[in-house]
Amino acid sequence: MGKGQTLDTEEDLTRAVTELVRREPRFALVIERHGPPPLRRSEAGLAGLLRIVTDQLISLKAGAAIWRRIEAELAPFDAVRLARKREASLMRLGLSGAKARCFKSVAKAVADGTLDLAVLERKSDDDVLATLTILPGIGPWTADIYLLSGLGRADAWPAGDLALQAAAHDLLGLGSRPDQHQLRTLAEAWRPHRAVAARLLWSHYRGIKGMSQSVT
Repeated sequence: MGKGQTLDTEEDLTRAVTELVRREPRFALVIERHGPPPLRRSEAGLAGLLRIVTDQLISLKAGAAIWRRIEAELAPFDAVRLARKREASLMRLGLSGAKARCFKSVAKAVADGTLDLAVLERKSDDDVLATLTILPGIGPWTADIYLLSGLGRADAWPAGDLALQAAAHDLLGLGSRPDQHQLRTLAEAWRPHRAVAARLLWSHYRGIKGMSQSVT
């Protein structure tokens, strides 16, 4: 199976938004209130994946503060050096024990060649997710976010993301907040533009929470 389609240009974004609004007119409300979603990518590779691990289950502000300490201590990120770091040393930077262990397992996999992050860029979406989620500490949310933001895949869909669930609940007037299985079913109608649907829903979530739209 070949590489998944990527979202590379503003034209790609505009086409996807137009098609999504045609399929689900309530997306137009998000654009009216907040403008089109940004075409914004995060860093791929080891540092990019570790940043997503850092952000798991904590606020964006807390994640950014911890990441600044991690960068100051560990950048440039060398897999061999990181794999040798003591778990306690990583925890002193603000990581939980589980995240520190995940840092070390990812670094070890990169160092010994078990994980080649450059090769992932040429693999299908399903293959990327399967490769990442076999690593200790890398669950579906982390893998999906890496697929969406790090690799820029056009149809990535992090159905386990609580903000997406809350935004869909509000925007679509659902009776209750959908769980990840319900959200995955709901989003079938938005293929192959689900990554843009996610961006629209995140914009809506930031709007209802009074957050800046400049936040990634």
